[in-house]
Amino acid sequence: MYQVSRAIYRELSPEIVTGRDGHAEVLRACESAIERLATDRHYFAHPARSLFRDIRTNFPLQAQTRVWVTVRDYVTAAERLLASLTTRGRDVFGNPLQCRATTRRGTACQRIPVHANGYCPSHQHLAMTEEVELEELALAA
Repeated sequence: MYQVSRAIYRELSPEIVTGRDGHAEVLRACESAIERLATDRHYFAHPARSLFRDIRTNFPLQAQTRVWVTVRDYVTAAERLLASLTTRGRDVFGNPLQCRATTRRGTACQRIPVHANGYCPSHQHLAMTEEVELEELALAA
């Protein structure tokens, strides 16, 4: 995933206009967004939009469209890569996948999750409650 964040930065770096601090800021934002995507994928709703919001102030107005397209394409590719890794039972760092739920004792559930939502068969009810909460939030907005 390190390569993805660096690739985004390399492609966008010629158009950064804010000087040395701008370069460091864009690189830091790319790395943190891709790292969060890799480690906290289920709670990172719109990674491309979030990264674009973080870095867009470092580019001129005429480059905004190109920046958005670049960020969107790379983040989409990273999401596809992560999805293919998780279907094989490993996370991006090569560790075996574990259910996102915790047991009654407060320890992490050790069962292998269903790749669609990150919960094991015993904790599927938690995924359903998340969906209901998201629908309620959407209706309230």
